[in-house]
Amino acid sequence: MTVRRNALRRAVFLDRDGVINAANVRRGRPFPPRSVDELEILPGVREACDSLKSAGYLLIVVTNQPDIARKSASSSDVEAIHRELSRALPLDAIRVCPHDDIDACTCRKPKPGLLVDAARDLSVDLSASFMVGDRWRDIDAGTAAGCSTVFIDYGYTEPRPIAPDYTAKSLAEIVPILLHSERKRKAIGI
Repeated sequence: MTVRRNALRRAVFLDRDGVINAANVRRGRPFPPRSVDELEILPGVREACDSLKSAGYLLIVVTNQPDIARKSASSSDVEAIHRELSRALPLDAIRVCPHDDIDACTCRKPKPGLLVDAARDLSVDLSASFMVGDRWRDIDAGTAAGCSTVFIDYGYTEPRPIAPDYTAKSLAEIVPILLHSERKRKAIGI
């Protein structure tokens, strides 16, 4: 089945920890909450998601959760966190890579598998979409998938992405740029 390009939808792909919920930062590196009790949605995220949703974007969480493979988190704890996020935010989908680097899967960011699979399943135009993340892996995955990229910079003590399209301090800060991009697309009839 062929999908006409103008039938494809736009999406904002969101990393989970550090973009929509607070990461637990230790020694300059982010770690996920271990349970719903530790889950804290970041300030301004609800409003940002509502604005993006109102502008017609699909909101798709794409998250690496290697603690499942490492057996330091259970699938049920991760699923409980995702149920809570889905209840609190207008998300269209949550895609998870439960693997570790050693598994060499196609879904673990920086590989674009999570984005590409979601785009295929939800009829998303990757070239009209954005990937928002707080780590180099997110930005590389977005670039490899053909999305524009937004780096949320927390100053972690780890490698930085090479060339994100935009850099911000929060999801809320980037919303005006994404909405301007949408108005510009409509003005030129794309």
